[in-house]
Amino acid sequence: MRAPLPLCRPLSGRPALALAAALVVWPVLALPVPAGAQTQVQSQAQRQCGPREGILSQLRDRYGESRQAMGLAANNAVVEVFANTQTGTWTVTGTFANGLTCLIASGGSFETLDEPSGQGL
Repeated sequence: MRAPLPLCRPLSGRPALALAAALVVWPVLALPVPAGAQTQVQSQAQRQCGPREGILSQLRDRYGESRQAMGLAANNAVVEVFANTQTGTWTVTGTFANGLTCLIASGGSFETLDEPSGQGL
């Protein structure tokens, strides 16, 4: 009998990171917003979303991050992973067709892995 799979294991490699980002972005960007919460969500969106060039400029200039992976989410948002391989900071963004880019997640301890396709999952 096979051992049960762990409930949570780290994703590895650039394709896996892009897939993880897409799985995060899809529910976040596609959630319906209750009428009473629209003002709060709009306020948060103004702080965490902006024109693509402005967001990318900040990631580059302030954090030294460059694009490491990208993919297309089911809702047609372009999902990108930016990272600074020296400091380990990383940011996941989602960009819509209208050029609005939203910050999805960020953190530290980024590392690049070179694993063959289908390995490490």
